[in-house]
Amino acid sequence: MKSPSKSPLLSLPGAVPAEGRDEGVAAHYGDLFREQRSLADGAGFVDLSHRGVVTVTGDDRLSWLHLLLTQHVSDLPAGQATEALILSANGHIEHALSLVDDGETVWAHVEPGTRDELIAYLESMKFFYRVEVADRSDDFAVVHLPAGSTAESPEGVVVRETAYGRDLFLPRAELEAFAGAHGPAAGVLAYEALRVEGHRPRLGFETDHRTIPHEVGLIGTAVHLQKGCYRGQETVARVQNLGKPPRRLVFLHLDGSEVALPAHGTPLRLAADGPEGRQLGFVTTAVRHHELGPIALALVKRNVPVDAPLVAGTTAAAQETVVEP
Repeated sequence: MKSPSKSPLLSLPGAVPAEGRDEGVAAHYGDLFREQRSLADGAGFVDLSHRGVVTVTGDDRLSWLHLLLTQHVSDLPAGQATEALILSANGHIEHALSLVDDGETVWAHVEPGTRDELIAYLESMKFFYRVEVADRSDDFAVVHLPAGSTAESPEGVVVRETAYGRDLFLPRAELEAFAGAHGPAAGVLAYEALRVEGHRPRLGFETDHRTIPHEVGLIGTAVHLQKGCYRGQETVARVQNLGKPPRRLVFLHLDGSEVALPAHGTPLRLAADGPEGRQLGFVTTAVRHHELGPIALALVKRNVPVDAPLVAGTTAAAQETVVEP
């Protein structure tokens, strides 16, 4: 699987490389909480250059993508950011795209390790449509400016602006110069802490092979309920109109006295049943937050009482509702 080379910003003072899915960029630059506070205050930036960058050009780009994605994009105004999914025939989430159209090209950034499969799928669906799909990951790096940032976006750079910040599709050759002008740099751990605080699910973390959009709160943000047909729509419509999803996303406040955070996949049980009780879900992402302490996102069975104290492995966890049961 082809991946971008390691970020040159790993040579910045204090940089500690990230591991796992985020390998290739910095986990932090020596002070996790300072980096979080900077982002929360609208200062600094996050190097997300390990994410894949995919573009779609051609006269039919928006009408064609409209047929494939869960989002209504046929009339997407230039410069308006949106999110979209590609589902399996059974409605399970396969890909997540963070995209924007600049008037001539649709730009999307995607999870590390997913772009090759995404591009292969898009290529297989071109048929006679006037579209061209390209992998631009070697040429462009994703850089995130937090909400409230007063930094000016470089001239000519495509910007995807959301409620929680701006994503820049920056020419990769300009990454070091950008860092020198827009620091301090914050690592992906700080970015992840604010993501968890904001209850924003991430593909491959809050999702697995059987996740449907309703479970993780993506209806309305990445799934448009009044658009035409797309693969997996039947499942979305059935759950929306006739039932409830089998699982739901929750936010957890974790016991701060524990030294280690629960790993992804750590079983969740009722605290009253103890660590040997029946598993009711699992931790998806656990982080240390500069104000809230240790927090996490998790998936639990829909019928778990919303006020029930839980235990993640051996760590006590109090839940807040993200997706209603």
